[in-house]
Formats: sequence, C-alpha cells, structure tokens
Amino acid sequence: MRVFLARRLVMGVVAILGATVIVFVLSRVGGQDPRYFYLGNSPGYAVTQEQWDAWGEKLGLNRPVLIQYFLWVGGVIKGDLGNSTQSGRTVSSLIAERAPATGQLALGGWIFGALVGFPLGVFSAVRRGGLLDYLARGFALIGQATPTFWLSIMAILVFSVYLGWLPSGTRGDGFAIRNLILPCIMLGINPAAAYLRFTRSSMLEVLDSEYIKLARAKGIGNQKIIWKHALKNASLVPLTVSALVLVGFITGTVVTETVFSWPGVGRMAVDAIWNTDFPVLTGLVLLFSLAYVIVVLLLDLVYALIDPRIRFGGTE
Repeated sequence: MRVFLARRLVMGVVAILGATVIVFVLSRVGGQDPRYFYLGNSPGYAVTQEQWDAWGEKLGLNRPVLIQYFLWVGGVIKGDLGNSTQSGRTVSSLIAERAPATGQLALGGWIFGALVGFPLGVFSAVRRGGLLDYLARGFALIGQATPTFWLSIMAILVFSVYLGWLPSGTRGDGFAIRNLILPCIMLGINPAAAYLRFTRSSMLEVLDSEYIKLARAKGIGNQKIIWKHALKNASLVPLTVSALVLVGFITGTVVTETVFSWPGVGRMAVDAIWNTDFPVLTGLVLLFSLAYVIVVLLLDLVYALIDPRIRFGGTE
C-alpha cells in the first residue's frame, strides 16, 4: 500500500510539473517577450517603463531560461501567480473568489447525477426488458442527446418565467438553495444519463456471472445479491466515470455558468481567453491540473477498498 501511494504521489508531482513546463514554454513561444503575455501592453501603452522593467527583473529575463523557469515556479509555489491584465487584481484572489461558486454548483450537480443515475441503472438492469427498463433507457438517451444550453433555457422558460417557482439565474447572496436548484439539475442531467448507462451495463454483466447464479442457488436473498454482491463488483466503471465528471465540474462548468450567469471559474476562464489574460489562464491551468491529480489519486484509493483483487506491489 505504501509503495502504491508513493508511486501515485510521484506520478502526480510529475504531472503537475509537466503542466508548469507547458505553461512556461507557451509564455516563451516564438521568442516573444513574455511580458507581453503578463502585462498585455508594451511600455508607453497603459504600462509604465518602471512596471515593464520591474516585470523583467521579476521574470529574470536577463538570466538563462532554466533559471527563469525555477524563479517562476518558486513564485507559483508561494501563491504568486501575478496580476490580471484586465482587473489588476492578483490571480490568487480572483480564483479564491470564484472557486466557491463553482464548487457549490459542481457538488450539487454531481450529487443529483449520482442519486438519479446509479439507482436507475441498478433498477433498469434488474428489471431488464420491463417498463422501468425502457423508461430509464429513454431518459438516458434524452439526457445525453439533448444540449445542456437548450435544456437550461427551456427550464428557465418553464420554471422561472411561466411558473415563477425558481430564480432564472445568478448565485444570489450567500448560500441560497433556491438559486442552486435549476443550475444543479441542468448540470447533473447529462452525468445522470451516463451513470445510468454504465451502471446498467456493468450490472447486467455481473448479474449473468457464475458466482451470482451460485449465490441464488444457495438461497441468498435477491436484495442482498443485488446491493451487496452485484453492485459492489459492478461499480468500478461507473465510479471512474463519476470521478472524472466531478473533476470536470470542478474545472469549470462553462455552459451552465454562462446560461445561469453563475460567477464561477468556468466563466472566468472563457473571459480570460477572450481578453488574452495570460496570468489568469496560467493560474487556472495549474488549478485544473492539481484538481485532476488529487481526484485520480483518491479514485485509486477507492478502487483498493472496493476491489481486493487490485495489487499495489506490481505483482499479480
């Protein structure tokens, strides 16, 4: 177990370092002065000569490229990601301000998708060929085929404009559950459909296996077979999809945040691209890389708890 954890941690550190190398190389691509990326202008155009020279000294442009990289990484480790070229605020403060909004939305959408998709997938597999199975598969088809932006707009039209039950958008002040309901449901419908399909497929494969037939022959109750034996062995694939969906939500739910005017990191990333705000993009890329590494590491640990056949020492 320790060897496994050490190996995964080393791989995670290598992945994060790889992301820093890519970001650093992109800032120097074509031999262009990286200050144009970080400041957005040349001296005399909204940037004073003193600011220009100060950034040159900060980036170590008079030193070898390798030294420049280590100076930049050192600043990143300390939380110094520079200032936004648009707002002038520090990138760290911008990310800290937007991250909770995306976290709320991501967690809510993920919980909705899991609570709807996993049970429906199990029931669909158990009731194979029945009415519930056809209804669940129809939901999965519609959920994955319908564009999220169109479904969100229709939900706003029905529940906000016509019925007036829920707000049409924005996060509101503090933690307002009413503001979360529509965005979280719209965000979670597509993952719920995916969870349903993968869970159903895995459950069907497990339910047809020999050890399930043996358990039934021994007289074990059907509920115990389904929820204890079958679901545990069928959960690896849906669990993988669930983890990737969650980290995808964390790294920015662009469409949902745009439709519902949600002030998260997804909208911030799009705005940074349009405004060529390189410091903000740098901070978000590093944040996204770190999120993926952490989630994948946690996923490997959960695998160990669910499937005892996994060996961590490299032996079968």
